[in-house]
Amino acid sequence: MRVIGLMSGTSHDAIDAVGADIVLRDTTIQVRLVGQLSRSYPDELRSELIAALPPNAMDMATVCRLDTAIGQAFADAALAAMYEFFGSTADLVASHGQTVYHWVSDGAVKGTLQLGQPAWIAERTGLPVVSDFRSRDIAAGGQGAPLVGLFDLLWLAGRPERAAALNIGGIANVTVTGDKPVAFDTGPGNALIDAAVELCTGGVEHLDRDGVRAARGDIDTDLLETLLAEPYYRAPAPKSTGKELFNRSYLERVLDGPAASADDIVATVTALTARTIADALAPLRPTEVVASGGGTCNPTLMAMLGASLGPTKLRTSDELGLPSAAKEATAFAVLGFLTAHGLAGSHPACTGASRAAVLGSITPGAAGFTLPGAPVTMPRRLTLAG
Repeated sequence: MRVIGLMSGTSHDAIDAVGADIVLRDTTIQVRLVGQLSRSYPDELRSELIAALPPNAMDMATVCRLDTAIGQAFADAALAAMYEFFGSTADLVASHGQTVYHWVSDGAVKGTLQLGQPAWIAERTGLPVVSDFRSRDIAAGGQGAPLVGLFDLLWLAGRPERAAALNIGGIANVTVTGDKPVAFDTGPGNALIDAAVELCTGGVEHLDRDGVRAARGDIDTDLLETLLAEPYYRAPAPKSTGKELFNRSYLERVLDGPAASADDIVATVTALTARTIADALAPLRPTEVVASGGGTCNPTLMAMLGASLGPTKLRTSDELGLPSAAKEATAFAVLGFLTAHGLAGSHPACTGASRAAVLGSITPGAAGFTLPGAPVTMPRRLTLAG
């Protein structure tokens, strides 16, 4: 099955698209990556999206405009991917959409909202679309995040050591293999780093490119200890979070007092990301951590993380044949493939759900949609090529 996977994460900067040729042979999913591309949001759309995110208020007119505009942007990315990777057609689009709110109350997730109306994708490409992946897991009592847990477990099955998959987006999440696998959001990935840069530059800059500011700065140990006092870090897994908690207003409240220099603030929140990831993994004792996501492009963050992990090996997903920037879009392509075959896309141990569930909703393409015959058993491993 030729699947286009679409993803935009909690950094809200671009839509990542992959083309994946996926087949299921016996109990192994074989994924051949045909290509990947990234399309930045138009400046006006990104500005309106960021202005609407928590803790800001968002009216229903804005929800409608964003749902339409994001859907159209995803449709453009899907169409480009379809022609670039598969000539002029494919079989399925799997669209994560853009998360704008993840409703967590007393550690339980009550709901989630991803915008990007899939009808625009289906209409532009003529292909069926699987979307709204997270809601079904939440309805089954799960966190709805991180939803890449099943993909990670299949992908890392058979590794000679106990492996942890780490994705550093706006929020960082981990999946740790073993007899009792676990997955959860560790806390901020790039979210507070980006917020610190925006705050310290008056919005002129939006990220610490190549970790230059963090490398120049010194870690403010008092500020770091204040940040580490956040109760989320001590909550038990499974758990999930988002920019509803870790946002610019959060950082402004913490910084209310004598101000450190701009570079010192960036260095400190970078150290916070590294420290909270390492602290979250320590009790689980993985022997290797396979990292992906935008955070892997920040050498200062990766150096801090490597130091915090001690003897645990840190490598990137690129070393295992999966481009770091394509990891999450590939994962959702696989989840879409599973949904199309009537197979569960979640792992209860990873999300806390009462059962594994077939995820998402299907929007038919121009020729409608017919479910393929469902395999008898769930896959037990995943291999990558291309």
